[in-house]
Formats: sequence, C-alpha cells, structure tokens
Amino acid sequence: MSAGRTLAVILIAAACTFATRVVPFLLFNGKKPIPPIVRYLGEALPPAVIALLVVYCVRNVDWLNAPHGIPELLCIAVTAILHIWKRNNLLSIGVGTVLYMFLVQAVFI
Repeated sequence: MSAGRTLAVILIAAACTFATRVVPFLLFNGKKPIPPIVRYLGEALPPAVIALLVVYCVRNVDWLNAPHGIPELLCIAVTAILHIWKRNNLLSIGVGTVLYMFLVQAVFI
C-alpha cells in the first residue's frame, strides 16, 4: 500500500473514531433528559459484554484433559472477587491477565 493510501486510511479511521465519540455529546447535550432506553442500555450492556467476553475466553478450554480449565476458572474467580472488592476494572482485569499468563507459562506447563 502506498504512503498516501496508508495516510488516507489512518485519517478516515481517526475521523470515524472521533465521530463516534462526539455524536453522543451532540445528541445528549444536557439540555434535555436522556431517554430511558439509552439509560437502560448504559446499565445493562457493560455486564452483558463482560459475560460475553468470559464465554469467549473459555470457549476452547479442554475440560476433559489436564489441567481441566483450572487456570481459566481460577483467574475468572480472582478477577471477579477483585472487581467486587475494589470496583476497579483496570486493576481486576490486569491482575487476572497477569495471573493467567503466569499460571499457563510457569505452573500448568
């Protein structure tokens, strides 16, 4: 791909990303109340997305052969407990990820 085409792709991607960030502020600028459906989606979608990611992460686990999904289940439990305790997404996901990488590379080889 030429340098000009690469630059054009980057600029288009940046413009689309910027537009998706700006549109909610233009639509809901604080002068009128947020519609109930939008408020509901703001409350319901984050847990649904996390649940979908958990299912995606364990979809290829071989439950019948060693280590029987132990690293995955342990890390899911640690992540959930840490999140309930500290209510910090970055901390809980980061610790869960680091723990998983440690377990699969050093413990469950």
